[in-house]
Amino acid sequence: MTRKSPQLLIILGICSTLMGCSKNEDLLIASAPEITPPTINEWRVHGGTSLEQRYSPLNQINKNTVPRLSPVWHHQFDDARGLEATPLVIDGVLYTTGTWSKVYAFDARTGELKWQYDPKVAGSTAFKACCDVVNRGVAYHEGRIFIGTLDGRLEALNAESGKLEWSTLTVDQSLPYTITGAPRVINEQVIIGNGGAENGVRGYVSAYAASSGELRWRFYTVPTVAEKGFDGAISDSVLTMMRETWQGNFDFLGGGGTVWDAIVHDQALEQIIIGVGNGSPWDHKLRSEGVGDNLFVSSIVALDDKTGEYRWHYQGTPGDTWDFTQTQPIILADLTIDGEPRQVLMQVPKNGFFYVIDRKDGSLISAKGIVPQTWTSGVDMTTGRPIETEGARYEDKPFVGSPGGIGAHNWHPMAFSQNTGLVYIPAQIAAFVYKSFSGFKANEGAPNWGVDYLANALPSEEEAVLKQISETLRGVLLAWDPLTQKEVWRAEHEGPWNGGILATAGGLVFQGIATGEFHAYDDQTGKRLWTFDTDIGIMAPPISYQLDGVQYIGLMAGYGGGYGVSTPLAVDPHPRPNGRLIVFALNGTDEYSVERKEFGPFVAVIGEWQEDTLAVGREIYERGCSLCHGPSGRSSGVMPDLRRSAVLQNKEAWQSIVYDGALESRGMIGFSKWYSREEVEAVRGYVAGLANRALAREPVAD
Repeated sequence: MTRKSPQLLIILGICSTLMGCSKNEDLLIASAPEITPPTINEWRVHGGTSLEQRYSPLNQINKNTVPRLSPVWHHQFDDARGLEATPLVIDGVLYTTGTWSKVYAFDARTGELKWQYDPKVAGSTAFKACCDVVNRGVAYHEGRIFIGTLDGRLEALNAESGKLEWSTLTVDQSLPYTITGAPRVINEQVIIGNGGAENGVRGYVSAYAASSGELRWRFYTVPTVAEKGFDGAISDSVLTMMRETWQGNFDFLGGGGTVWDAIVHDQALEQIIIGVGNGSPWDHKLRSEGVGDNLFVSSIVALDDKTGEYRWHYQGTPGDTWDFTQTQPIILADLTIDGEPRQVLMQVPKNGFFYVIDRKDGSLISAKGIVPQTWTSGVDMTTGRPIETEGARYEDKPFVGSPGGIGAHNWHPMAFSQNTGLVYIPAQIAAFVYKSFSGFKANEGAPNWGVDYLANALPSEEEAVLKQISETLRGVLLAWDPLTQKEVWRAEHEGPWNGGILATAGGLVFQGIATGEFHAYDDQTGKRLWTFDTDIGIMAPPISYQLDGVQYIGLMAGYGGGYGVSTPLAVDPHPRPNGRLIVFALNGTDEYSVERKEFGPFVAVIGEWQEDTLAVGREIYERGCSLCHGPSGRSSGVMPDLRRSAVLQNKEAWQSIVYDGALESRGMIGFSKWYSREEVEAVRGYVAGLANRALAREPVAD
């Protein structure tokens, strides 16, 4: 493989001529391939452009000037749940989303709040969401802002006033569907997918008229059994092909295959490229009797950008049994490979491979693992299929999988720099114990992984052991050459679940991390050039825009999401503060500070529970409750630490919340549908034991 020879570009000349930068700005001479001079000053679509490269051509903020970067304004949101949105900036207005699918419009220069919109999602919807009450952003088209709500609505707002213009229900709300991804507007149609595979739904992507919300077409990504006939959808043309790759009563839990993130418009080839998620349940043996590739689970699928007709697909993980979704962000680019120009897509899904794929027909050009992989030894380039290792499908005994269920790369966007030709990946190293669940029974509307999640419960409450475990979890910012399929440099972080990436013509790579620091790196060497501590925790990707000759960097800071809610960052995390939108520029003067919160003391609980009762409580808590409140009761700081809750001391109060749903409006539903009052009390007994033991270990103040 070869790359075009880079040329030296005097960026100051481009900046002053095209973008109105100050003439006394620091001179930057950067190495870059031959590219069209930058002309885009705002961030008008989700990935920066339809190519979704997350590359900004602005360079006022560069390697020389970045030490002067500081906040110019910020906005504090109304809760501490996760923030994942990519803001848009259009005609001087910044549009973004917070928790519970709320939409905000700010003056992009000053931070003045122009309007906000609350779709009033019911609190009970939180239980349907595998991964927090998050939203990844909006789309814009001809004076309208489009938002997908957590409860499955697609809504159009007036961009000037925030008033609702139309609302369309895109899902069956009796089923556990959710929407967390950002819509895209393509050929006067709003494209949106959905989530919920773990809870048992059937995935699809839909197109609605941008002017009215009328359904134009729908493409189902997994089939139903033949007895149910055809859907009357555009995907009927490939329904028989899909069914041939499944076995048995595979749709008893919907099949999964949800399109919950990646939707990219390939304008050059007039197609929409989508990423498809995991099957339901995870375990291939339970889902499809261990037989078949299960199209289009864990696949990339190309559709006609007007009609939605199927064009081609590539499946990275046939017969997925590890939750290796292929919904991760997709980047489009033109690369010169072996002397020939190729129109390619690049993606790193959960399974750990960096894929370069020909966009014309879906053929695999190259694939290479970016992190240690125990489930495979590589990809067979003749068939395009992974070469699985013995025992990886945990048929007879547990298998320690790397990557694990959170993936080598999750939803956090990567970026492709036109300066360097490198892709910058927010990768992570986190193993998972896969174990068949012999006693599996489907729970309607509840998580149905089909693997024994209890195998991953923390084995100890001791600080030293927990510290040792946490040190095995790492986050890595990788600079990756897509032509040679080799790592160029890396920056390691304390843990996984770090923020998305922005690359800029200023020779910089920006990333926020889970501990709250926001970093800028030299795009060629990986040297850290600047850091700002938000004191919050960051998952979302930054953006850049320029107004009145001033370049800005915008960032949503707020920790949570699937891994962030359930897993402590460290042995002793603290409660998370409310999230913020922070906007930076050179020589900013905003007075930014965050008041650090601390957990209250552990509570002492008086009561006696039999050992068999405590065993029931442990199984229920660690299989379910821990996904929000943390394994062994150790909260990540997003949700309450139940070991410190006064409610734990009162049996009646505990029952009113956990069984009856007294706090449903805040997202804590009652569990009477799944558990008896006796089982709910068993959970209290188990958590009470955790609290009492933690209190006994806690040092007594003098």
